[in-house]
Order: sequence, then structure tokens, then C-alpha cells
Amino acid sequence: MRDQDIQSASDFLTTLWREGCHAAAMPDELRPATRAEAYEVQARVERLSSRPLAGWKIAATSLAGQKHINVSGPMAGRLLAERIVPLGETVRLGANRMLVAEVEFVFRMGTTLPPRGAPYEQDEVLAAVEALHLGIEVPDSRYLVFERAGEQQIIADNACADQFVLGPEVQADWRRVDLAAHEVRGVSSRGPVHEGRGANVLGGPLIALTWLANELSSVGVPLQRGQIVTTGTCCVPVPVLPGDVVTGDYGSLGAMQVAFGP
Repeated sequence: MRDQDIQSASDFLTTLWREGCHAAAMPDELRPATRAEAYEVQARVERLSSRPLAGWKIAATSLAGQKHINVSGPMAGRLLAERIVPLGETVRLGANRMLVAEVEFVFRMGTTLPPRGAPYEQDEVLAAVEALHLGIEVPDSRYLVFERAGEQQIIADNACADQFVLGPEVQADWRRVDLAAHEVRGVSSRGPVHEGRGANVLGGPLIALTWLANELSSVGVPLQRGQIVTTGTCCVPVPVLPGDVVTGDYGSLGAMQVAFGP
């Protein structure tokens, strides 16, 4: 894609985002043909923010999720600082069409992992982590039927990133915990309880984090010190409507609540 086409593709998507509108698809002439091109389109979303990039999300971290949206594997998306909702504040759903809350493990990086030729191993990625947090993602898509958009269009659309609530830092010695086996629950104030575990995200949150470091490296992007990485939903996403409260229950690692408004 030419630079002007990348910019035009980004403008198309970000205009929808700012105006709370949706489209069936990107115009044919602006659709990226590869994952690398899609990430180039996605990168332009950072110009909407006046602050440093807050971090990253990982989408489609389960085989069921990948099958549901017809993609070949996980995808990275950018978390803008302005879309981070402080813990304790109400998440305004606005034009959100996905209407789900995703209960996730979140890592905060203490060391930058720059792009390089050799893949990062899990042990060295873990060594670069400063802290583990709880988190609830509130994703959205600019497509009317995102399940049919396909891999490149979803990546270009920031991998369905939208709002995110960073929960408390885990105070327990989480490095000694098997996060893959750890049970997590998403509980709705309307009654439904969704149960899962860390293994539902690519086999484990640390596996997902390592994937993210290598995915960014492959497109020449560093995983920066201070950035957060939310690794994907540990249980089936919890449906939300205005007035709902969702609790992310991580057992011995803590809990968090998020209220939703119109």
C-alpha cells in the first residue's frame, strides 16, 4: 500500500470511531492485503492521542474465538491512553455494538523489548515484566458485522480495541502461581456467571504475552517499558447493558468491579 492509501484507510476507520458510526466494510481500494499492511493502517490510530501509547491488547486468543470471527490466529491492537477508564468510574457504552466485558490478566512492562531477528523466549519476556494487574476490556468494532470482516480488516480496525479498565496490581507472589491453571470468573449483576481459566488465552497469559512481543517484533515495533498488555479474555465475554456491574473474580489474586452506563 502507498502511504496515502494507508492514511486514507486509517482516516476511514477513525472517522467512524470518532462519530460513533459503523460500516459494512472498508472500501475495496483501501483494504490491506496482508497482516503487515493491516498493522501499518492500525498504527496511524496513534495520531488520535496526545499521550504516549498506553499499551496493547490481544484479540482472538482462543480457538473458539478465532473460529467465531474466521481468522487464522491472534491479533494485536493498540490501547490509547484516552480510552483507559480509571477504576471506579462508569464505562459509558455509547455507540458500542459488541456490548461485552472481557475479564483478563494484564502485564505491565518494566523493560523495553526491541524488535530483533531471533524470537523472544518466554523466560526473557517474563523477566521484562514489572507487575501483574487485573483488567476488564470493553472491545468494539467499526464494522456492522465484525465476524465477517476478516483478519486484515479487523487488524486495521485496531483488533477491536476500544475502552479498557486497568484493575489493581496483584499483591500476591504471582510469579509462583500457575496462571494458565488459575480460575477466573466474570460475574454479571444480572445473574450470569462465566467461568474460565488462564489457559483459555493461547494456553496461558505468559504464552500470550510472549506471542505479543514476537508479533510486534516481526513488524518492527518495540514493546515499551511502562506499557501494559492485556492478554485476552479468560472466560466467555460477559454481555453488558447500561446499569450493569461486572465483577472480575480472580480468586486468591483479587477482584475488580466495573459499572456500565449509557
